[in-house]
Amino acid sequence: MARYLEAKCRLCRREGEKLYIKGSKCYSDKCPIERRPYAPGMHGQNRRTKVSDYGLQLREKQKVKRIYGLQEKQFLSYFKDADRMPGVTGLNLLQLIESRLDNVLYRMGLASSRTEARQIVRHKLVKVNGKIANIPSYRVSTGTRLELVDDAKEHLRINAAAEAAGNRGTAEWMDVDLPTRQGTFRELPARDQLDQGIREQLIVELYSK
Repeated sequence: MARYLEAKCRLCRREGEKLYIKGSKCYSDKCPIERRPYAPGMHGQNRRTKVSDYGLQLREKQKVKRIYGLQEKQFLSYFKDADRMPGVTGLNLLQLIESRLDNVLYRMGLASSRTEARQIVRHKLVKVNGKIANIPSYRVSTGTRLELVDDAKEHLRINAAAEAAGNRGTAEWMDVDLPTRQGTFRELPARDQLDQGIREQLIVELYSK
């Protein structure tokens, strides 16, 4: 499957805000958007400021895709599922994406970024209800218990991520025990617990055209 292989900090600059896709670097003064808060490229500082409604909707979709590290086909599939579900489509969409195994692991504080969480899952270092899982897109249901295999509990990068999470805090909708590297996906997140900078209604409008 195709993946973006260039400098990921360019993605944050293109969206004009931090997307927190580089882990600890995003929280440090090394974050490029702190020094260059404009789009990359030779015309980055001179882009026209007026954007159409369609442009705003497209940029919002691209931003959310980049935050969660999703491809277009995956993202569209989540939207279709969300649209078929009862309730608010935009919130359904965010909750479905937040339920991905790689994202849950990131929210637990056992990976510094979603990319790193995806690698941990693929390397078969995660147990879901006692069984090894290696599919990053696996949909975690409420009440599911997650833990790292014993060999992974002393990995330096995982320890660093857990230490940082201990300082910043973990997701409110999970019960996490960082010292033992395990936790439970207690419930789906409420909208006010998620990123307030995401305007999911723009995405709904885009796909509803």
